[in-house]
Amino acid sequence: MLKLFGYLKKYRLEAVLAPLGKLLEAIFELIVPIVMKRIIDTGIHGADKPYIYKMGGLLLMLGVLGLASSLTAQYFAAKAAVGFGTELRSALFRHINTLSHSEIDRLGSTTLVTRMTVDINAAQQGVNMLLRLFLRAPFIVVGALIMALTVSVKLTLIFLVFTPVIWAVIWVITKRTVPMYGAIQKGLDRTSMIVGENISGVRVIRAFSRQSDERARFKQSTRRLQDRQLAAGREAAVMSPLTYVFVNIAVMLLIWFGGVNVNTGSMTQGDVIALVNYMTQILLSLIRLAELIQSLTKAQTSSERIREVFAIHTTLSDRGNKPVKAVKDSPAVEFRDVTFGYSDSERSALEGISFTAGRGETVGIIGGTGCGKSTLVNLIPRFYDATGGEVLVNGVNVKKYPFPQLRGAIGIVPQKAVLFKGTVRENMQWRKKDASDSEIERALETAQAADFVHEKPEGLRHMIEQDGRNLSGGQRQRLTIARALTGDPEILILDDSASALDLATDAALRRAIAEKTCGMTVFIVSQRVSSIRNADKIIVLDDGSIAGQGTHAELMKSCRVYREICRSQLTEEEVSRGE
Repeated sequence: MLKLFGYLKKYRLEAVLAPLGKLLEAIFELIVPIVMKRIIDTGIHGADKPYIYKMGGLLLMLGVLGLASSLTAQYFAAKAAVGFGTELRSALFRHINTLSHSEIDRLGSTTLVTRMTVDINAAQQGVNMLLRLFLRAPFIVVGALIMALTVSVKLTLIFLVFTPVIWAVIWVITKRTVPMYGAIQKGLDRTSMIVGENISGVRVIRAFSRQSDERARFKQSTRRLQDRQLAAGREAAVMSPLTYVFVNIAVMLLIWFGGVNVNTGSMTQGDVIALVNYMTQILLSLIRLAELIQSLTKAQTSSERIREVFAIHTTLSDRGNKPVKAVKDSPAVEFRDVTFGYSDSERSALEGISFTAGRGETVGIIGGTGCGKSTLVNLIPRFYDATGGEVLVNGVNVKKYPFPQLRGAIGIVPQKAVLFKGTVRENMQWRKKDASDSEIERALETAQAADFVHEKPEGLRHMIEQDGRNLSGGQRQRLTIARALTGDPEILILDDSASALDLATDAALRRAIAEKTCGMTVFIVSQRVSSIRNADKIIVLDDGSIAGQGTHAELMKSCRVYREICRSQLTEEEVSRGE
């Protein structure tokens, strides 16, 4: 956890003032038993009312000063802890955004969300407790022992015997609960994952009537989490009764031997009261210290999980890359014997991929499910790095581009249509922040989205809900295509982005893209032959390799895989004519 303290830099003053305030409160608290002793021994014993009033006023002043010190310390501790959490959360968010698709795929979004929320909150709570108690609790224990020595050296031996015993009880229980907190955090990860799957896949779950199965899975996960939390709670719950048993025994001994000494005249009644107060202060401080250790244990577990994310560095970096110039007369995109494999897979997803796509050319990519179509186009904007060979854009290896330059030249429409909460205009300006309304309108017309947007009373100011919930699947896809077209990218990648469109809209979309995107290199990934049959070049993938490339007519003659795909979608007459 100490390695995360760098995020307290902006709050150094608060981090110093908070424990100092608690230290002052402890000093005032240690003076109180001595004042009580004098009230009893001098004021009450001597029936001296003015003295009692004077000492009572002193007690009141000590209470007010202690309260002021405590409130000040609490304020600065809270400010520093919240600031620490904010800085850490921002840093973790920035770091996660530097990770490539490979690292995010490996970690999983569920655990990242848990670490961003639950774990950072635990670390923040640990910092808060640390600033409030790390000086106060030990100071009270040591100070109370010293003050007790000034009252009675013999009876302070009871303190010296029972304080280590109480601390040993606390240490044993704390040590037993430490491993449990890590298991609890992992259980939270799993429960969050199940909740996320159920929320995102609610339609599928209901379509297959699997609600009862999912409820059972969730119940099993939460029951396991509950068992772990109860086990940790039971261990922690034992601490308070055990410590109070030993403290009460110590108080009984103090009163017993103190009473004997009072009868012999070697001690006063005030001395006994002061010793009992100091014993109580030691108990409370040790319990607070135990709470601090438990909080720090949870914070340490969470800090390790946070540091695990910070320790993962992206395999993709554009550090040191300077803007590059296109090579004259080079293809817009070129793959040279490209091989790629995912980190968690033993076999390559792509192997020996070589082709060129000229400027202004439309390239269709087709093949069976899982053959590597999406993987191939994801290498162009460098979402992943090829494990072998080269991917070039405008004659330059994509690894030499700064990310803003490379991805600024590419318009991407992913398989899943993702829109963000905001107006249509705000969503369209994701690719080009300063896109004008005329540019947006042109992109909407090309994407066949202008009609339904203009039907909305607010037009471009129409508010889109999170994930585009207030739009149909086809409307979402058309808006994502328009977003990619805004600003006229050099390269447009349509990754199976017309799956929710009817055939007429799909045909109109392809015709508009062909007519209105002059000079733009277009990649169309599709399962439909009708979507790519008119492309200048068609690449047929089969199990990660190129089975054939050429025009529709050429592939009908030369590529068995392509002919099989066509036979599954076209009529026999169309196949026989090579259409």
